[in-house]
Amino acid sequence: MSVYAIWNNKGGVGKSYLTFQIAAEYARTHPNEKVLVIDLCPQSNSSSMLLGGIIEGERQLDQIALTAAARRKTIAGYIEERILSPYMSPNVGASYVSQVRPFNDAIPGNLYLVVGDEELEIQASRVANATTPGPADAWRIVHFWISDLIADIRRSWDVQDSTVFIDCNPSFTVYTELAMSASDNLIIPFSADGSSKRAVKAVLALLYGITRIAGAPQSQFFLESQRWRMSIPRIYSYVGNRLTQMNLGAAGAFKTVVNEIGAEIWNVWKSNPSLFAIHPSGTQIPSSQRDFRRMFQAEINDANTASVISGALGIPIMGLHAGTKNLAGRTITVNQSQLDRQKPNISDFVKTIV
Repeated sequence: MSVYAIWNNKGGVGKSYLTFQIAAEYARTHPNEKVLVIDLCPQSNSSSMLLGGIIEGERQLDQIALTAAARRKTIAGYIEERILSPYMSPNVGASYVSQVRPFNDAIPGNLYLVVGDEELEIQASRVANATTPGPADAWRIVHFWISDLIADIRRSWDVQDSTVFIDCNPSFTVYTELAMSASDNLIIPFSADGSSKRAVKAVLALLYGITRIAGAPQSQFFLESQRWRMSIPRIYSYVGNRLTQMNLGAAGAFKTVVNEIGAEIWNVWKSNPSLFAIHPSGTQIPSSQRDFRRMFQAEINDANTASVISGALGIPIMGLHAGTKNLAGRTITVNQSQLDRQKPNISDFVKTIV
C-alpha cells in the first residue's frame, strides 16, 4: 500500500483521466481499504470526474469553493494552513478530505478525495517563498507538506498505511515537487506522439538528474533531495494512455512511438535499476528488454465515445454499460465494442498496483 504520483512533464496525456479510472477501480477491487486521491493539479480535472463529471462535478467544485466557512475544504485550504504554519505541521490535514460517494454514487464508498482547487496557482509563489527563509532546512520541511497531509488523514482513519494516488500538475511546479517528495512510486502516462518522448526525457532529468547532455545543470529538486537525503519516487510504470487503434496503419505508427519511449526508459534501467520499483514483491528482476516491458510498460486503449462519456458523467469505465446516455441534453450511444477496448486494460493495470 503505497503513494503513487501520476505525472508527466506534458499536458494532454490523460493523467487525470487515468487517475480517475485506476483510483476508482482500485477502490472497487479493494473494498476493505480506504483509498485516497489527492488532486494537486489546479485544473482539478480528476476531482471533477470523481465528483460527477463535466456538469455535476463542476457544480460540486463550485459549491465546495463557495460554501466553505473559514477555509475551503480543498487542497488550497490545506495549503493556506501550511503557508501560515510553514515549518511546524498544524495536524489539520484530516479536515480537508471528503468521501466521494455522497457526491457521486457511481464511485465506491471507500474512495476519498482531497479536492483540487484553481487557487493553487495563486498560492504557488507563496509556497515557493516558504522554502527559502526560516530554518536552514526550510526547503526540506516545505517539501514534506503533502507527506504531512497524508499522515494526518491516515491517523484520522487509524491506519498505518493506505493506498494514495496523487494527480499532478503537468509542469514541474512547486506542487509537482511536493507530490514527488510524498510519493513512493511514479506512474508516467504518455500519449503516442513525438513530443511525449522529449517529455519523458524531461521527467528523467528533473527527478533523477539524468540529463540529455553530459555535464548539463541538474534541477534544484534533484540536488536538494540529494542534499537532504530525501527519497524520490521510483518508476513504477510508463503507460501509453488512451492509444488510438482506428486502423492498422495508425496502430503501427503509435506502436513505434511507444517502443521509442520504452527504449529510452530501458536505457535508464540498464544503468540505474535502483530507480525502478520491482513489482510485485518477490518478482524476479527483469533480465531482458521483453521482461522489462512486461513489468513496467502498460497500454490503455482509447474507448472513444465511451471514454468521453465516462469522464463527462463521472462513471468509471468499469461501471459503464453500453446503451444510450444523456449528456447536456443530448442522447449519446455507448457501444459495447468501445468498452471492450479499454476495460481489460484498466482491470489488468490495476491488478499490478500493490
